[in-house]
Amino acid sequence: MGGSNPYIDNSNVARPTKPYKIRFLPMDVTLEVDPKKLPYDDHGLEGSILEIAMGHGIDIDHACGGVCACSTCHILVKEGLETCNEPIDAELDQLDNAPKTTFQSRLACQTVPNGSRDITVQIPSWNRNLAREGA
Repeated sequence: MGGSNPYIDNSNVARPTKPYKIRFLPMDVTLEVDPKKLPYDDHGLEGSILEIAMGHGIDIDHACGGVCACSTCHILVKEGLETCNEPIDAELDQLDNAPKTTFQSRLACQTVPNGSRDITVQIPSWNRNLAREGA
């Protein structure tokens, strides 16, 4: 399963038009995102943080396949949140089920940066697959 949920309208999501960087914490990995190479994969919305992470070998758990039907891809956007699309009601409903949410909480499958500046994302400890990431 992967891609987008046909019951959710995400047509108003601004896609990036120029390259930008995403820094993933705690592994401290920075990726250059080239919008000309999107989509990388079929995990979440086109250009979503989940799609970019998975397309570069950074695993973020996503039990529903990235269709906004669970909260397992919960992330914290530490810098650059204002460059991301606004959460829709379906995302907010799923975040109600995520542990330890903050005002920086988003679902990686639904969060699409517009590329106007670099961003920093933290994958919370409860959301990292330790068997795959090694710590």
